[in-house]
Amino acid sequence: MNPNINSLLLTVTPAVGTVSTTGCASLAVSDEAVVERTAFALGIGRSDFTVSNRVDDGTTTGYSVRTKAGQDFNCLVGGSLGLFGRAVSEAVCSKTGEAARNPLLR
Repeated sequence: MNPNINSLLLTVTPAVGTVSTTGCASLAVSDEAVVERTAFALGIGRSDFTVSNRVDDGTTTGYSVRTKAGQDFNCLVGGSLGLFGRAVSEAVCSKTGEAARNPLLR
């Protein structure tokens, strides 16, 4: 194999790996994704709650939710950017004041 091609591959491959694993919730997690994932997690309509106090911390977005029925929740989603676009996790929410529980164990 041509030594110049080997050198190019050694230079490009780590750069591609870095781009594919870059995660920044402020870029990856849109407000629309937060609303969509939260509505699904809580089993309520998209217009039945408000989102506030959003905090992007690395690959995680945390925020507060208040439903029209007066219930308060703390929620989070994860997000990252990769070669194939955005990846946003499902929302995990717990009632304010209660311990977080794994929704898969309910």
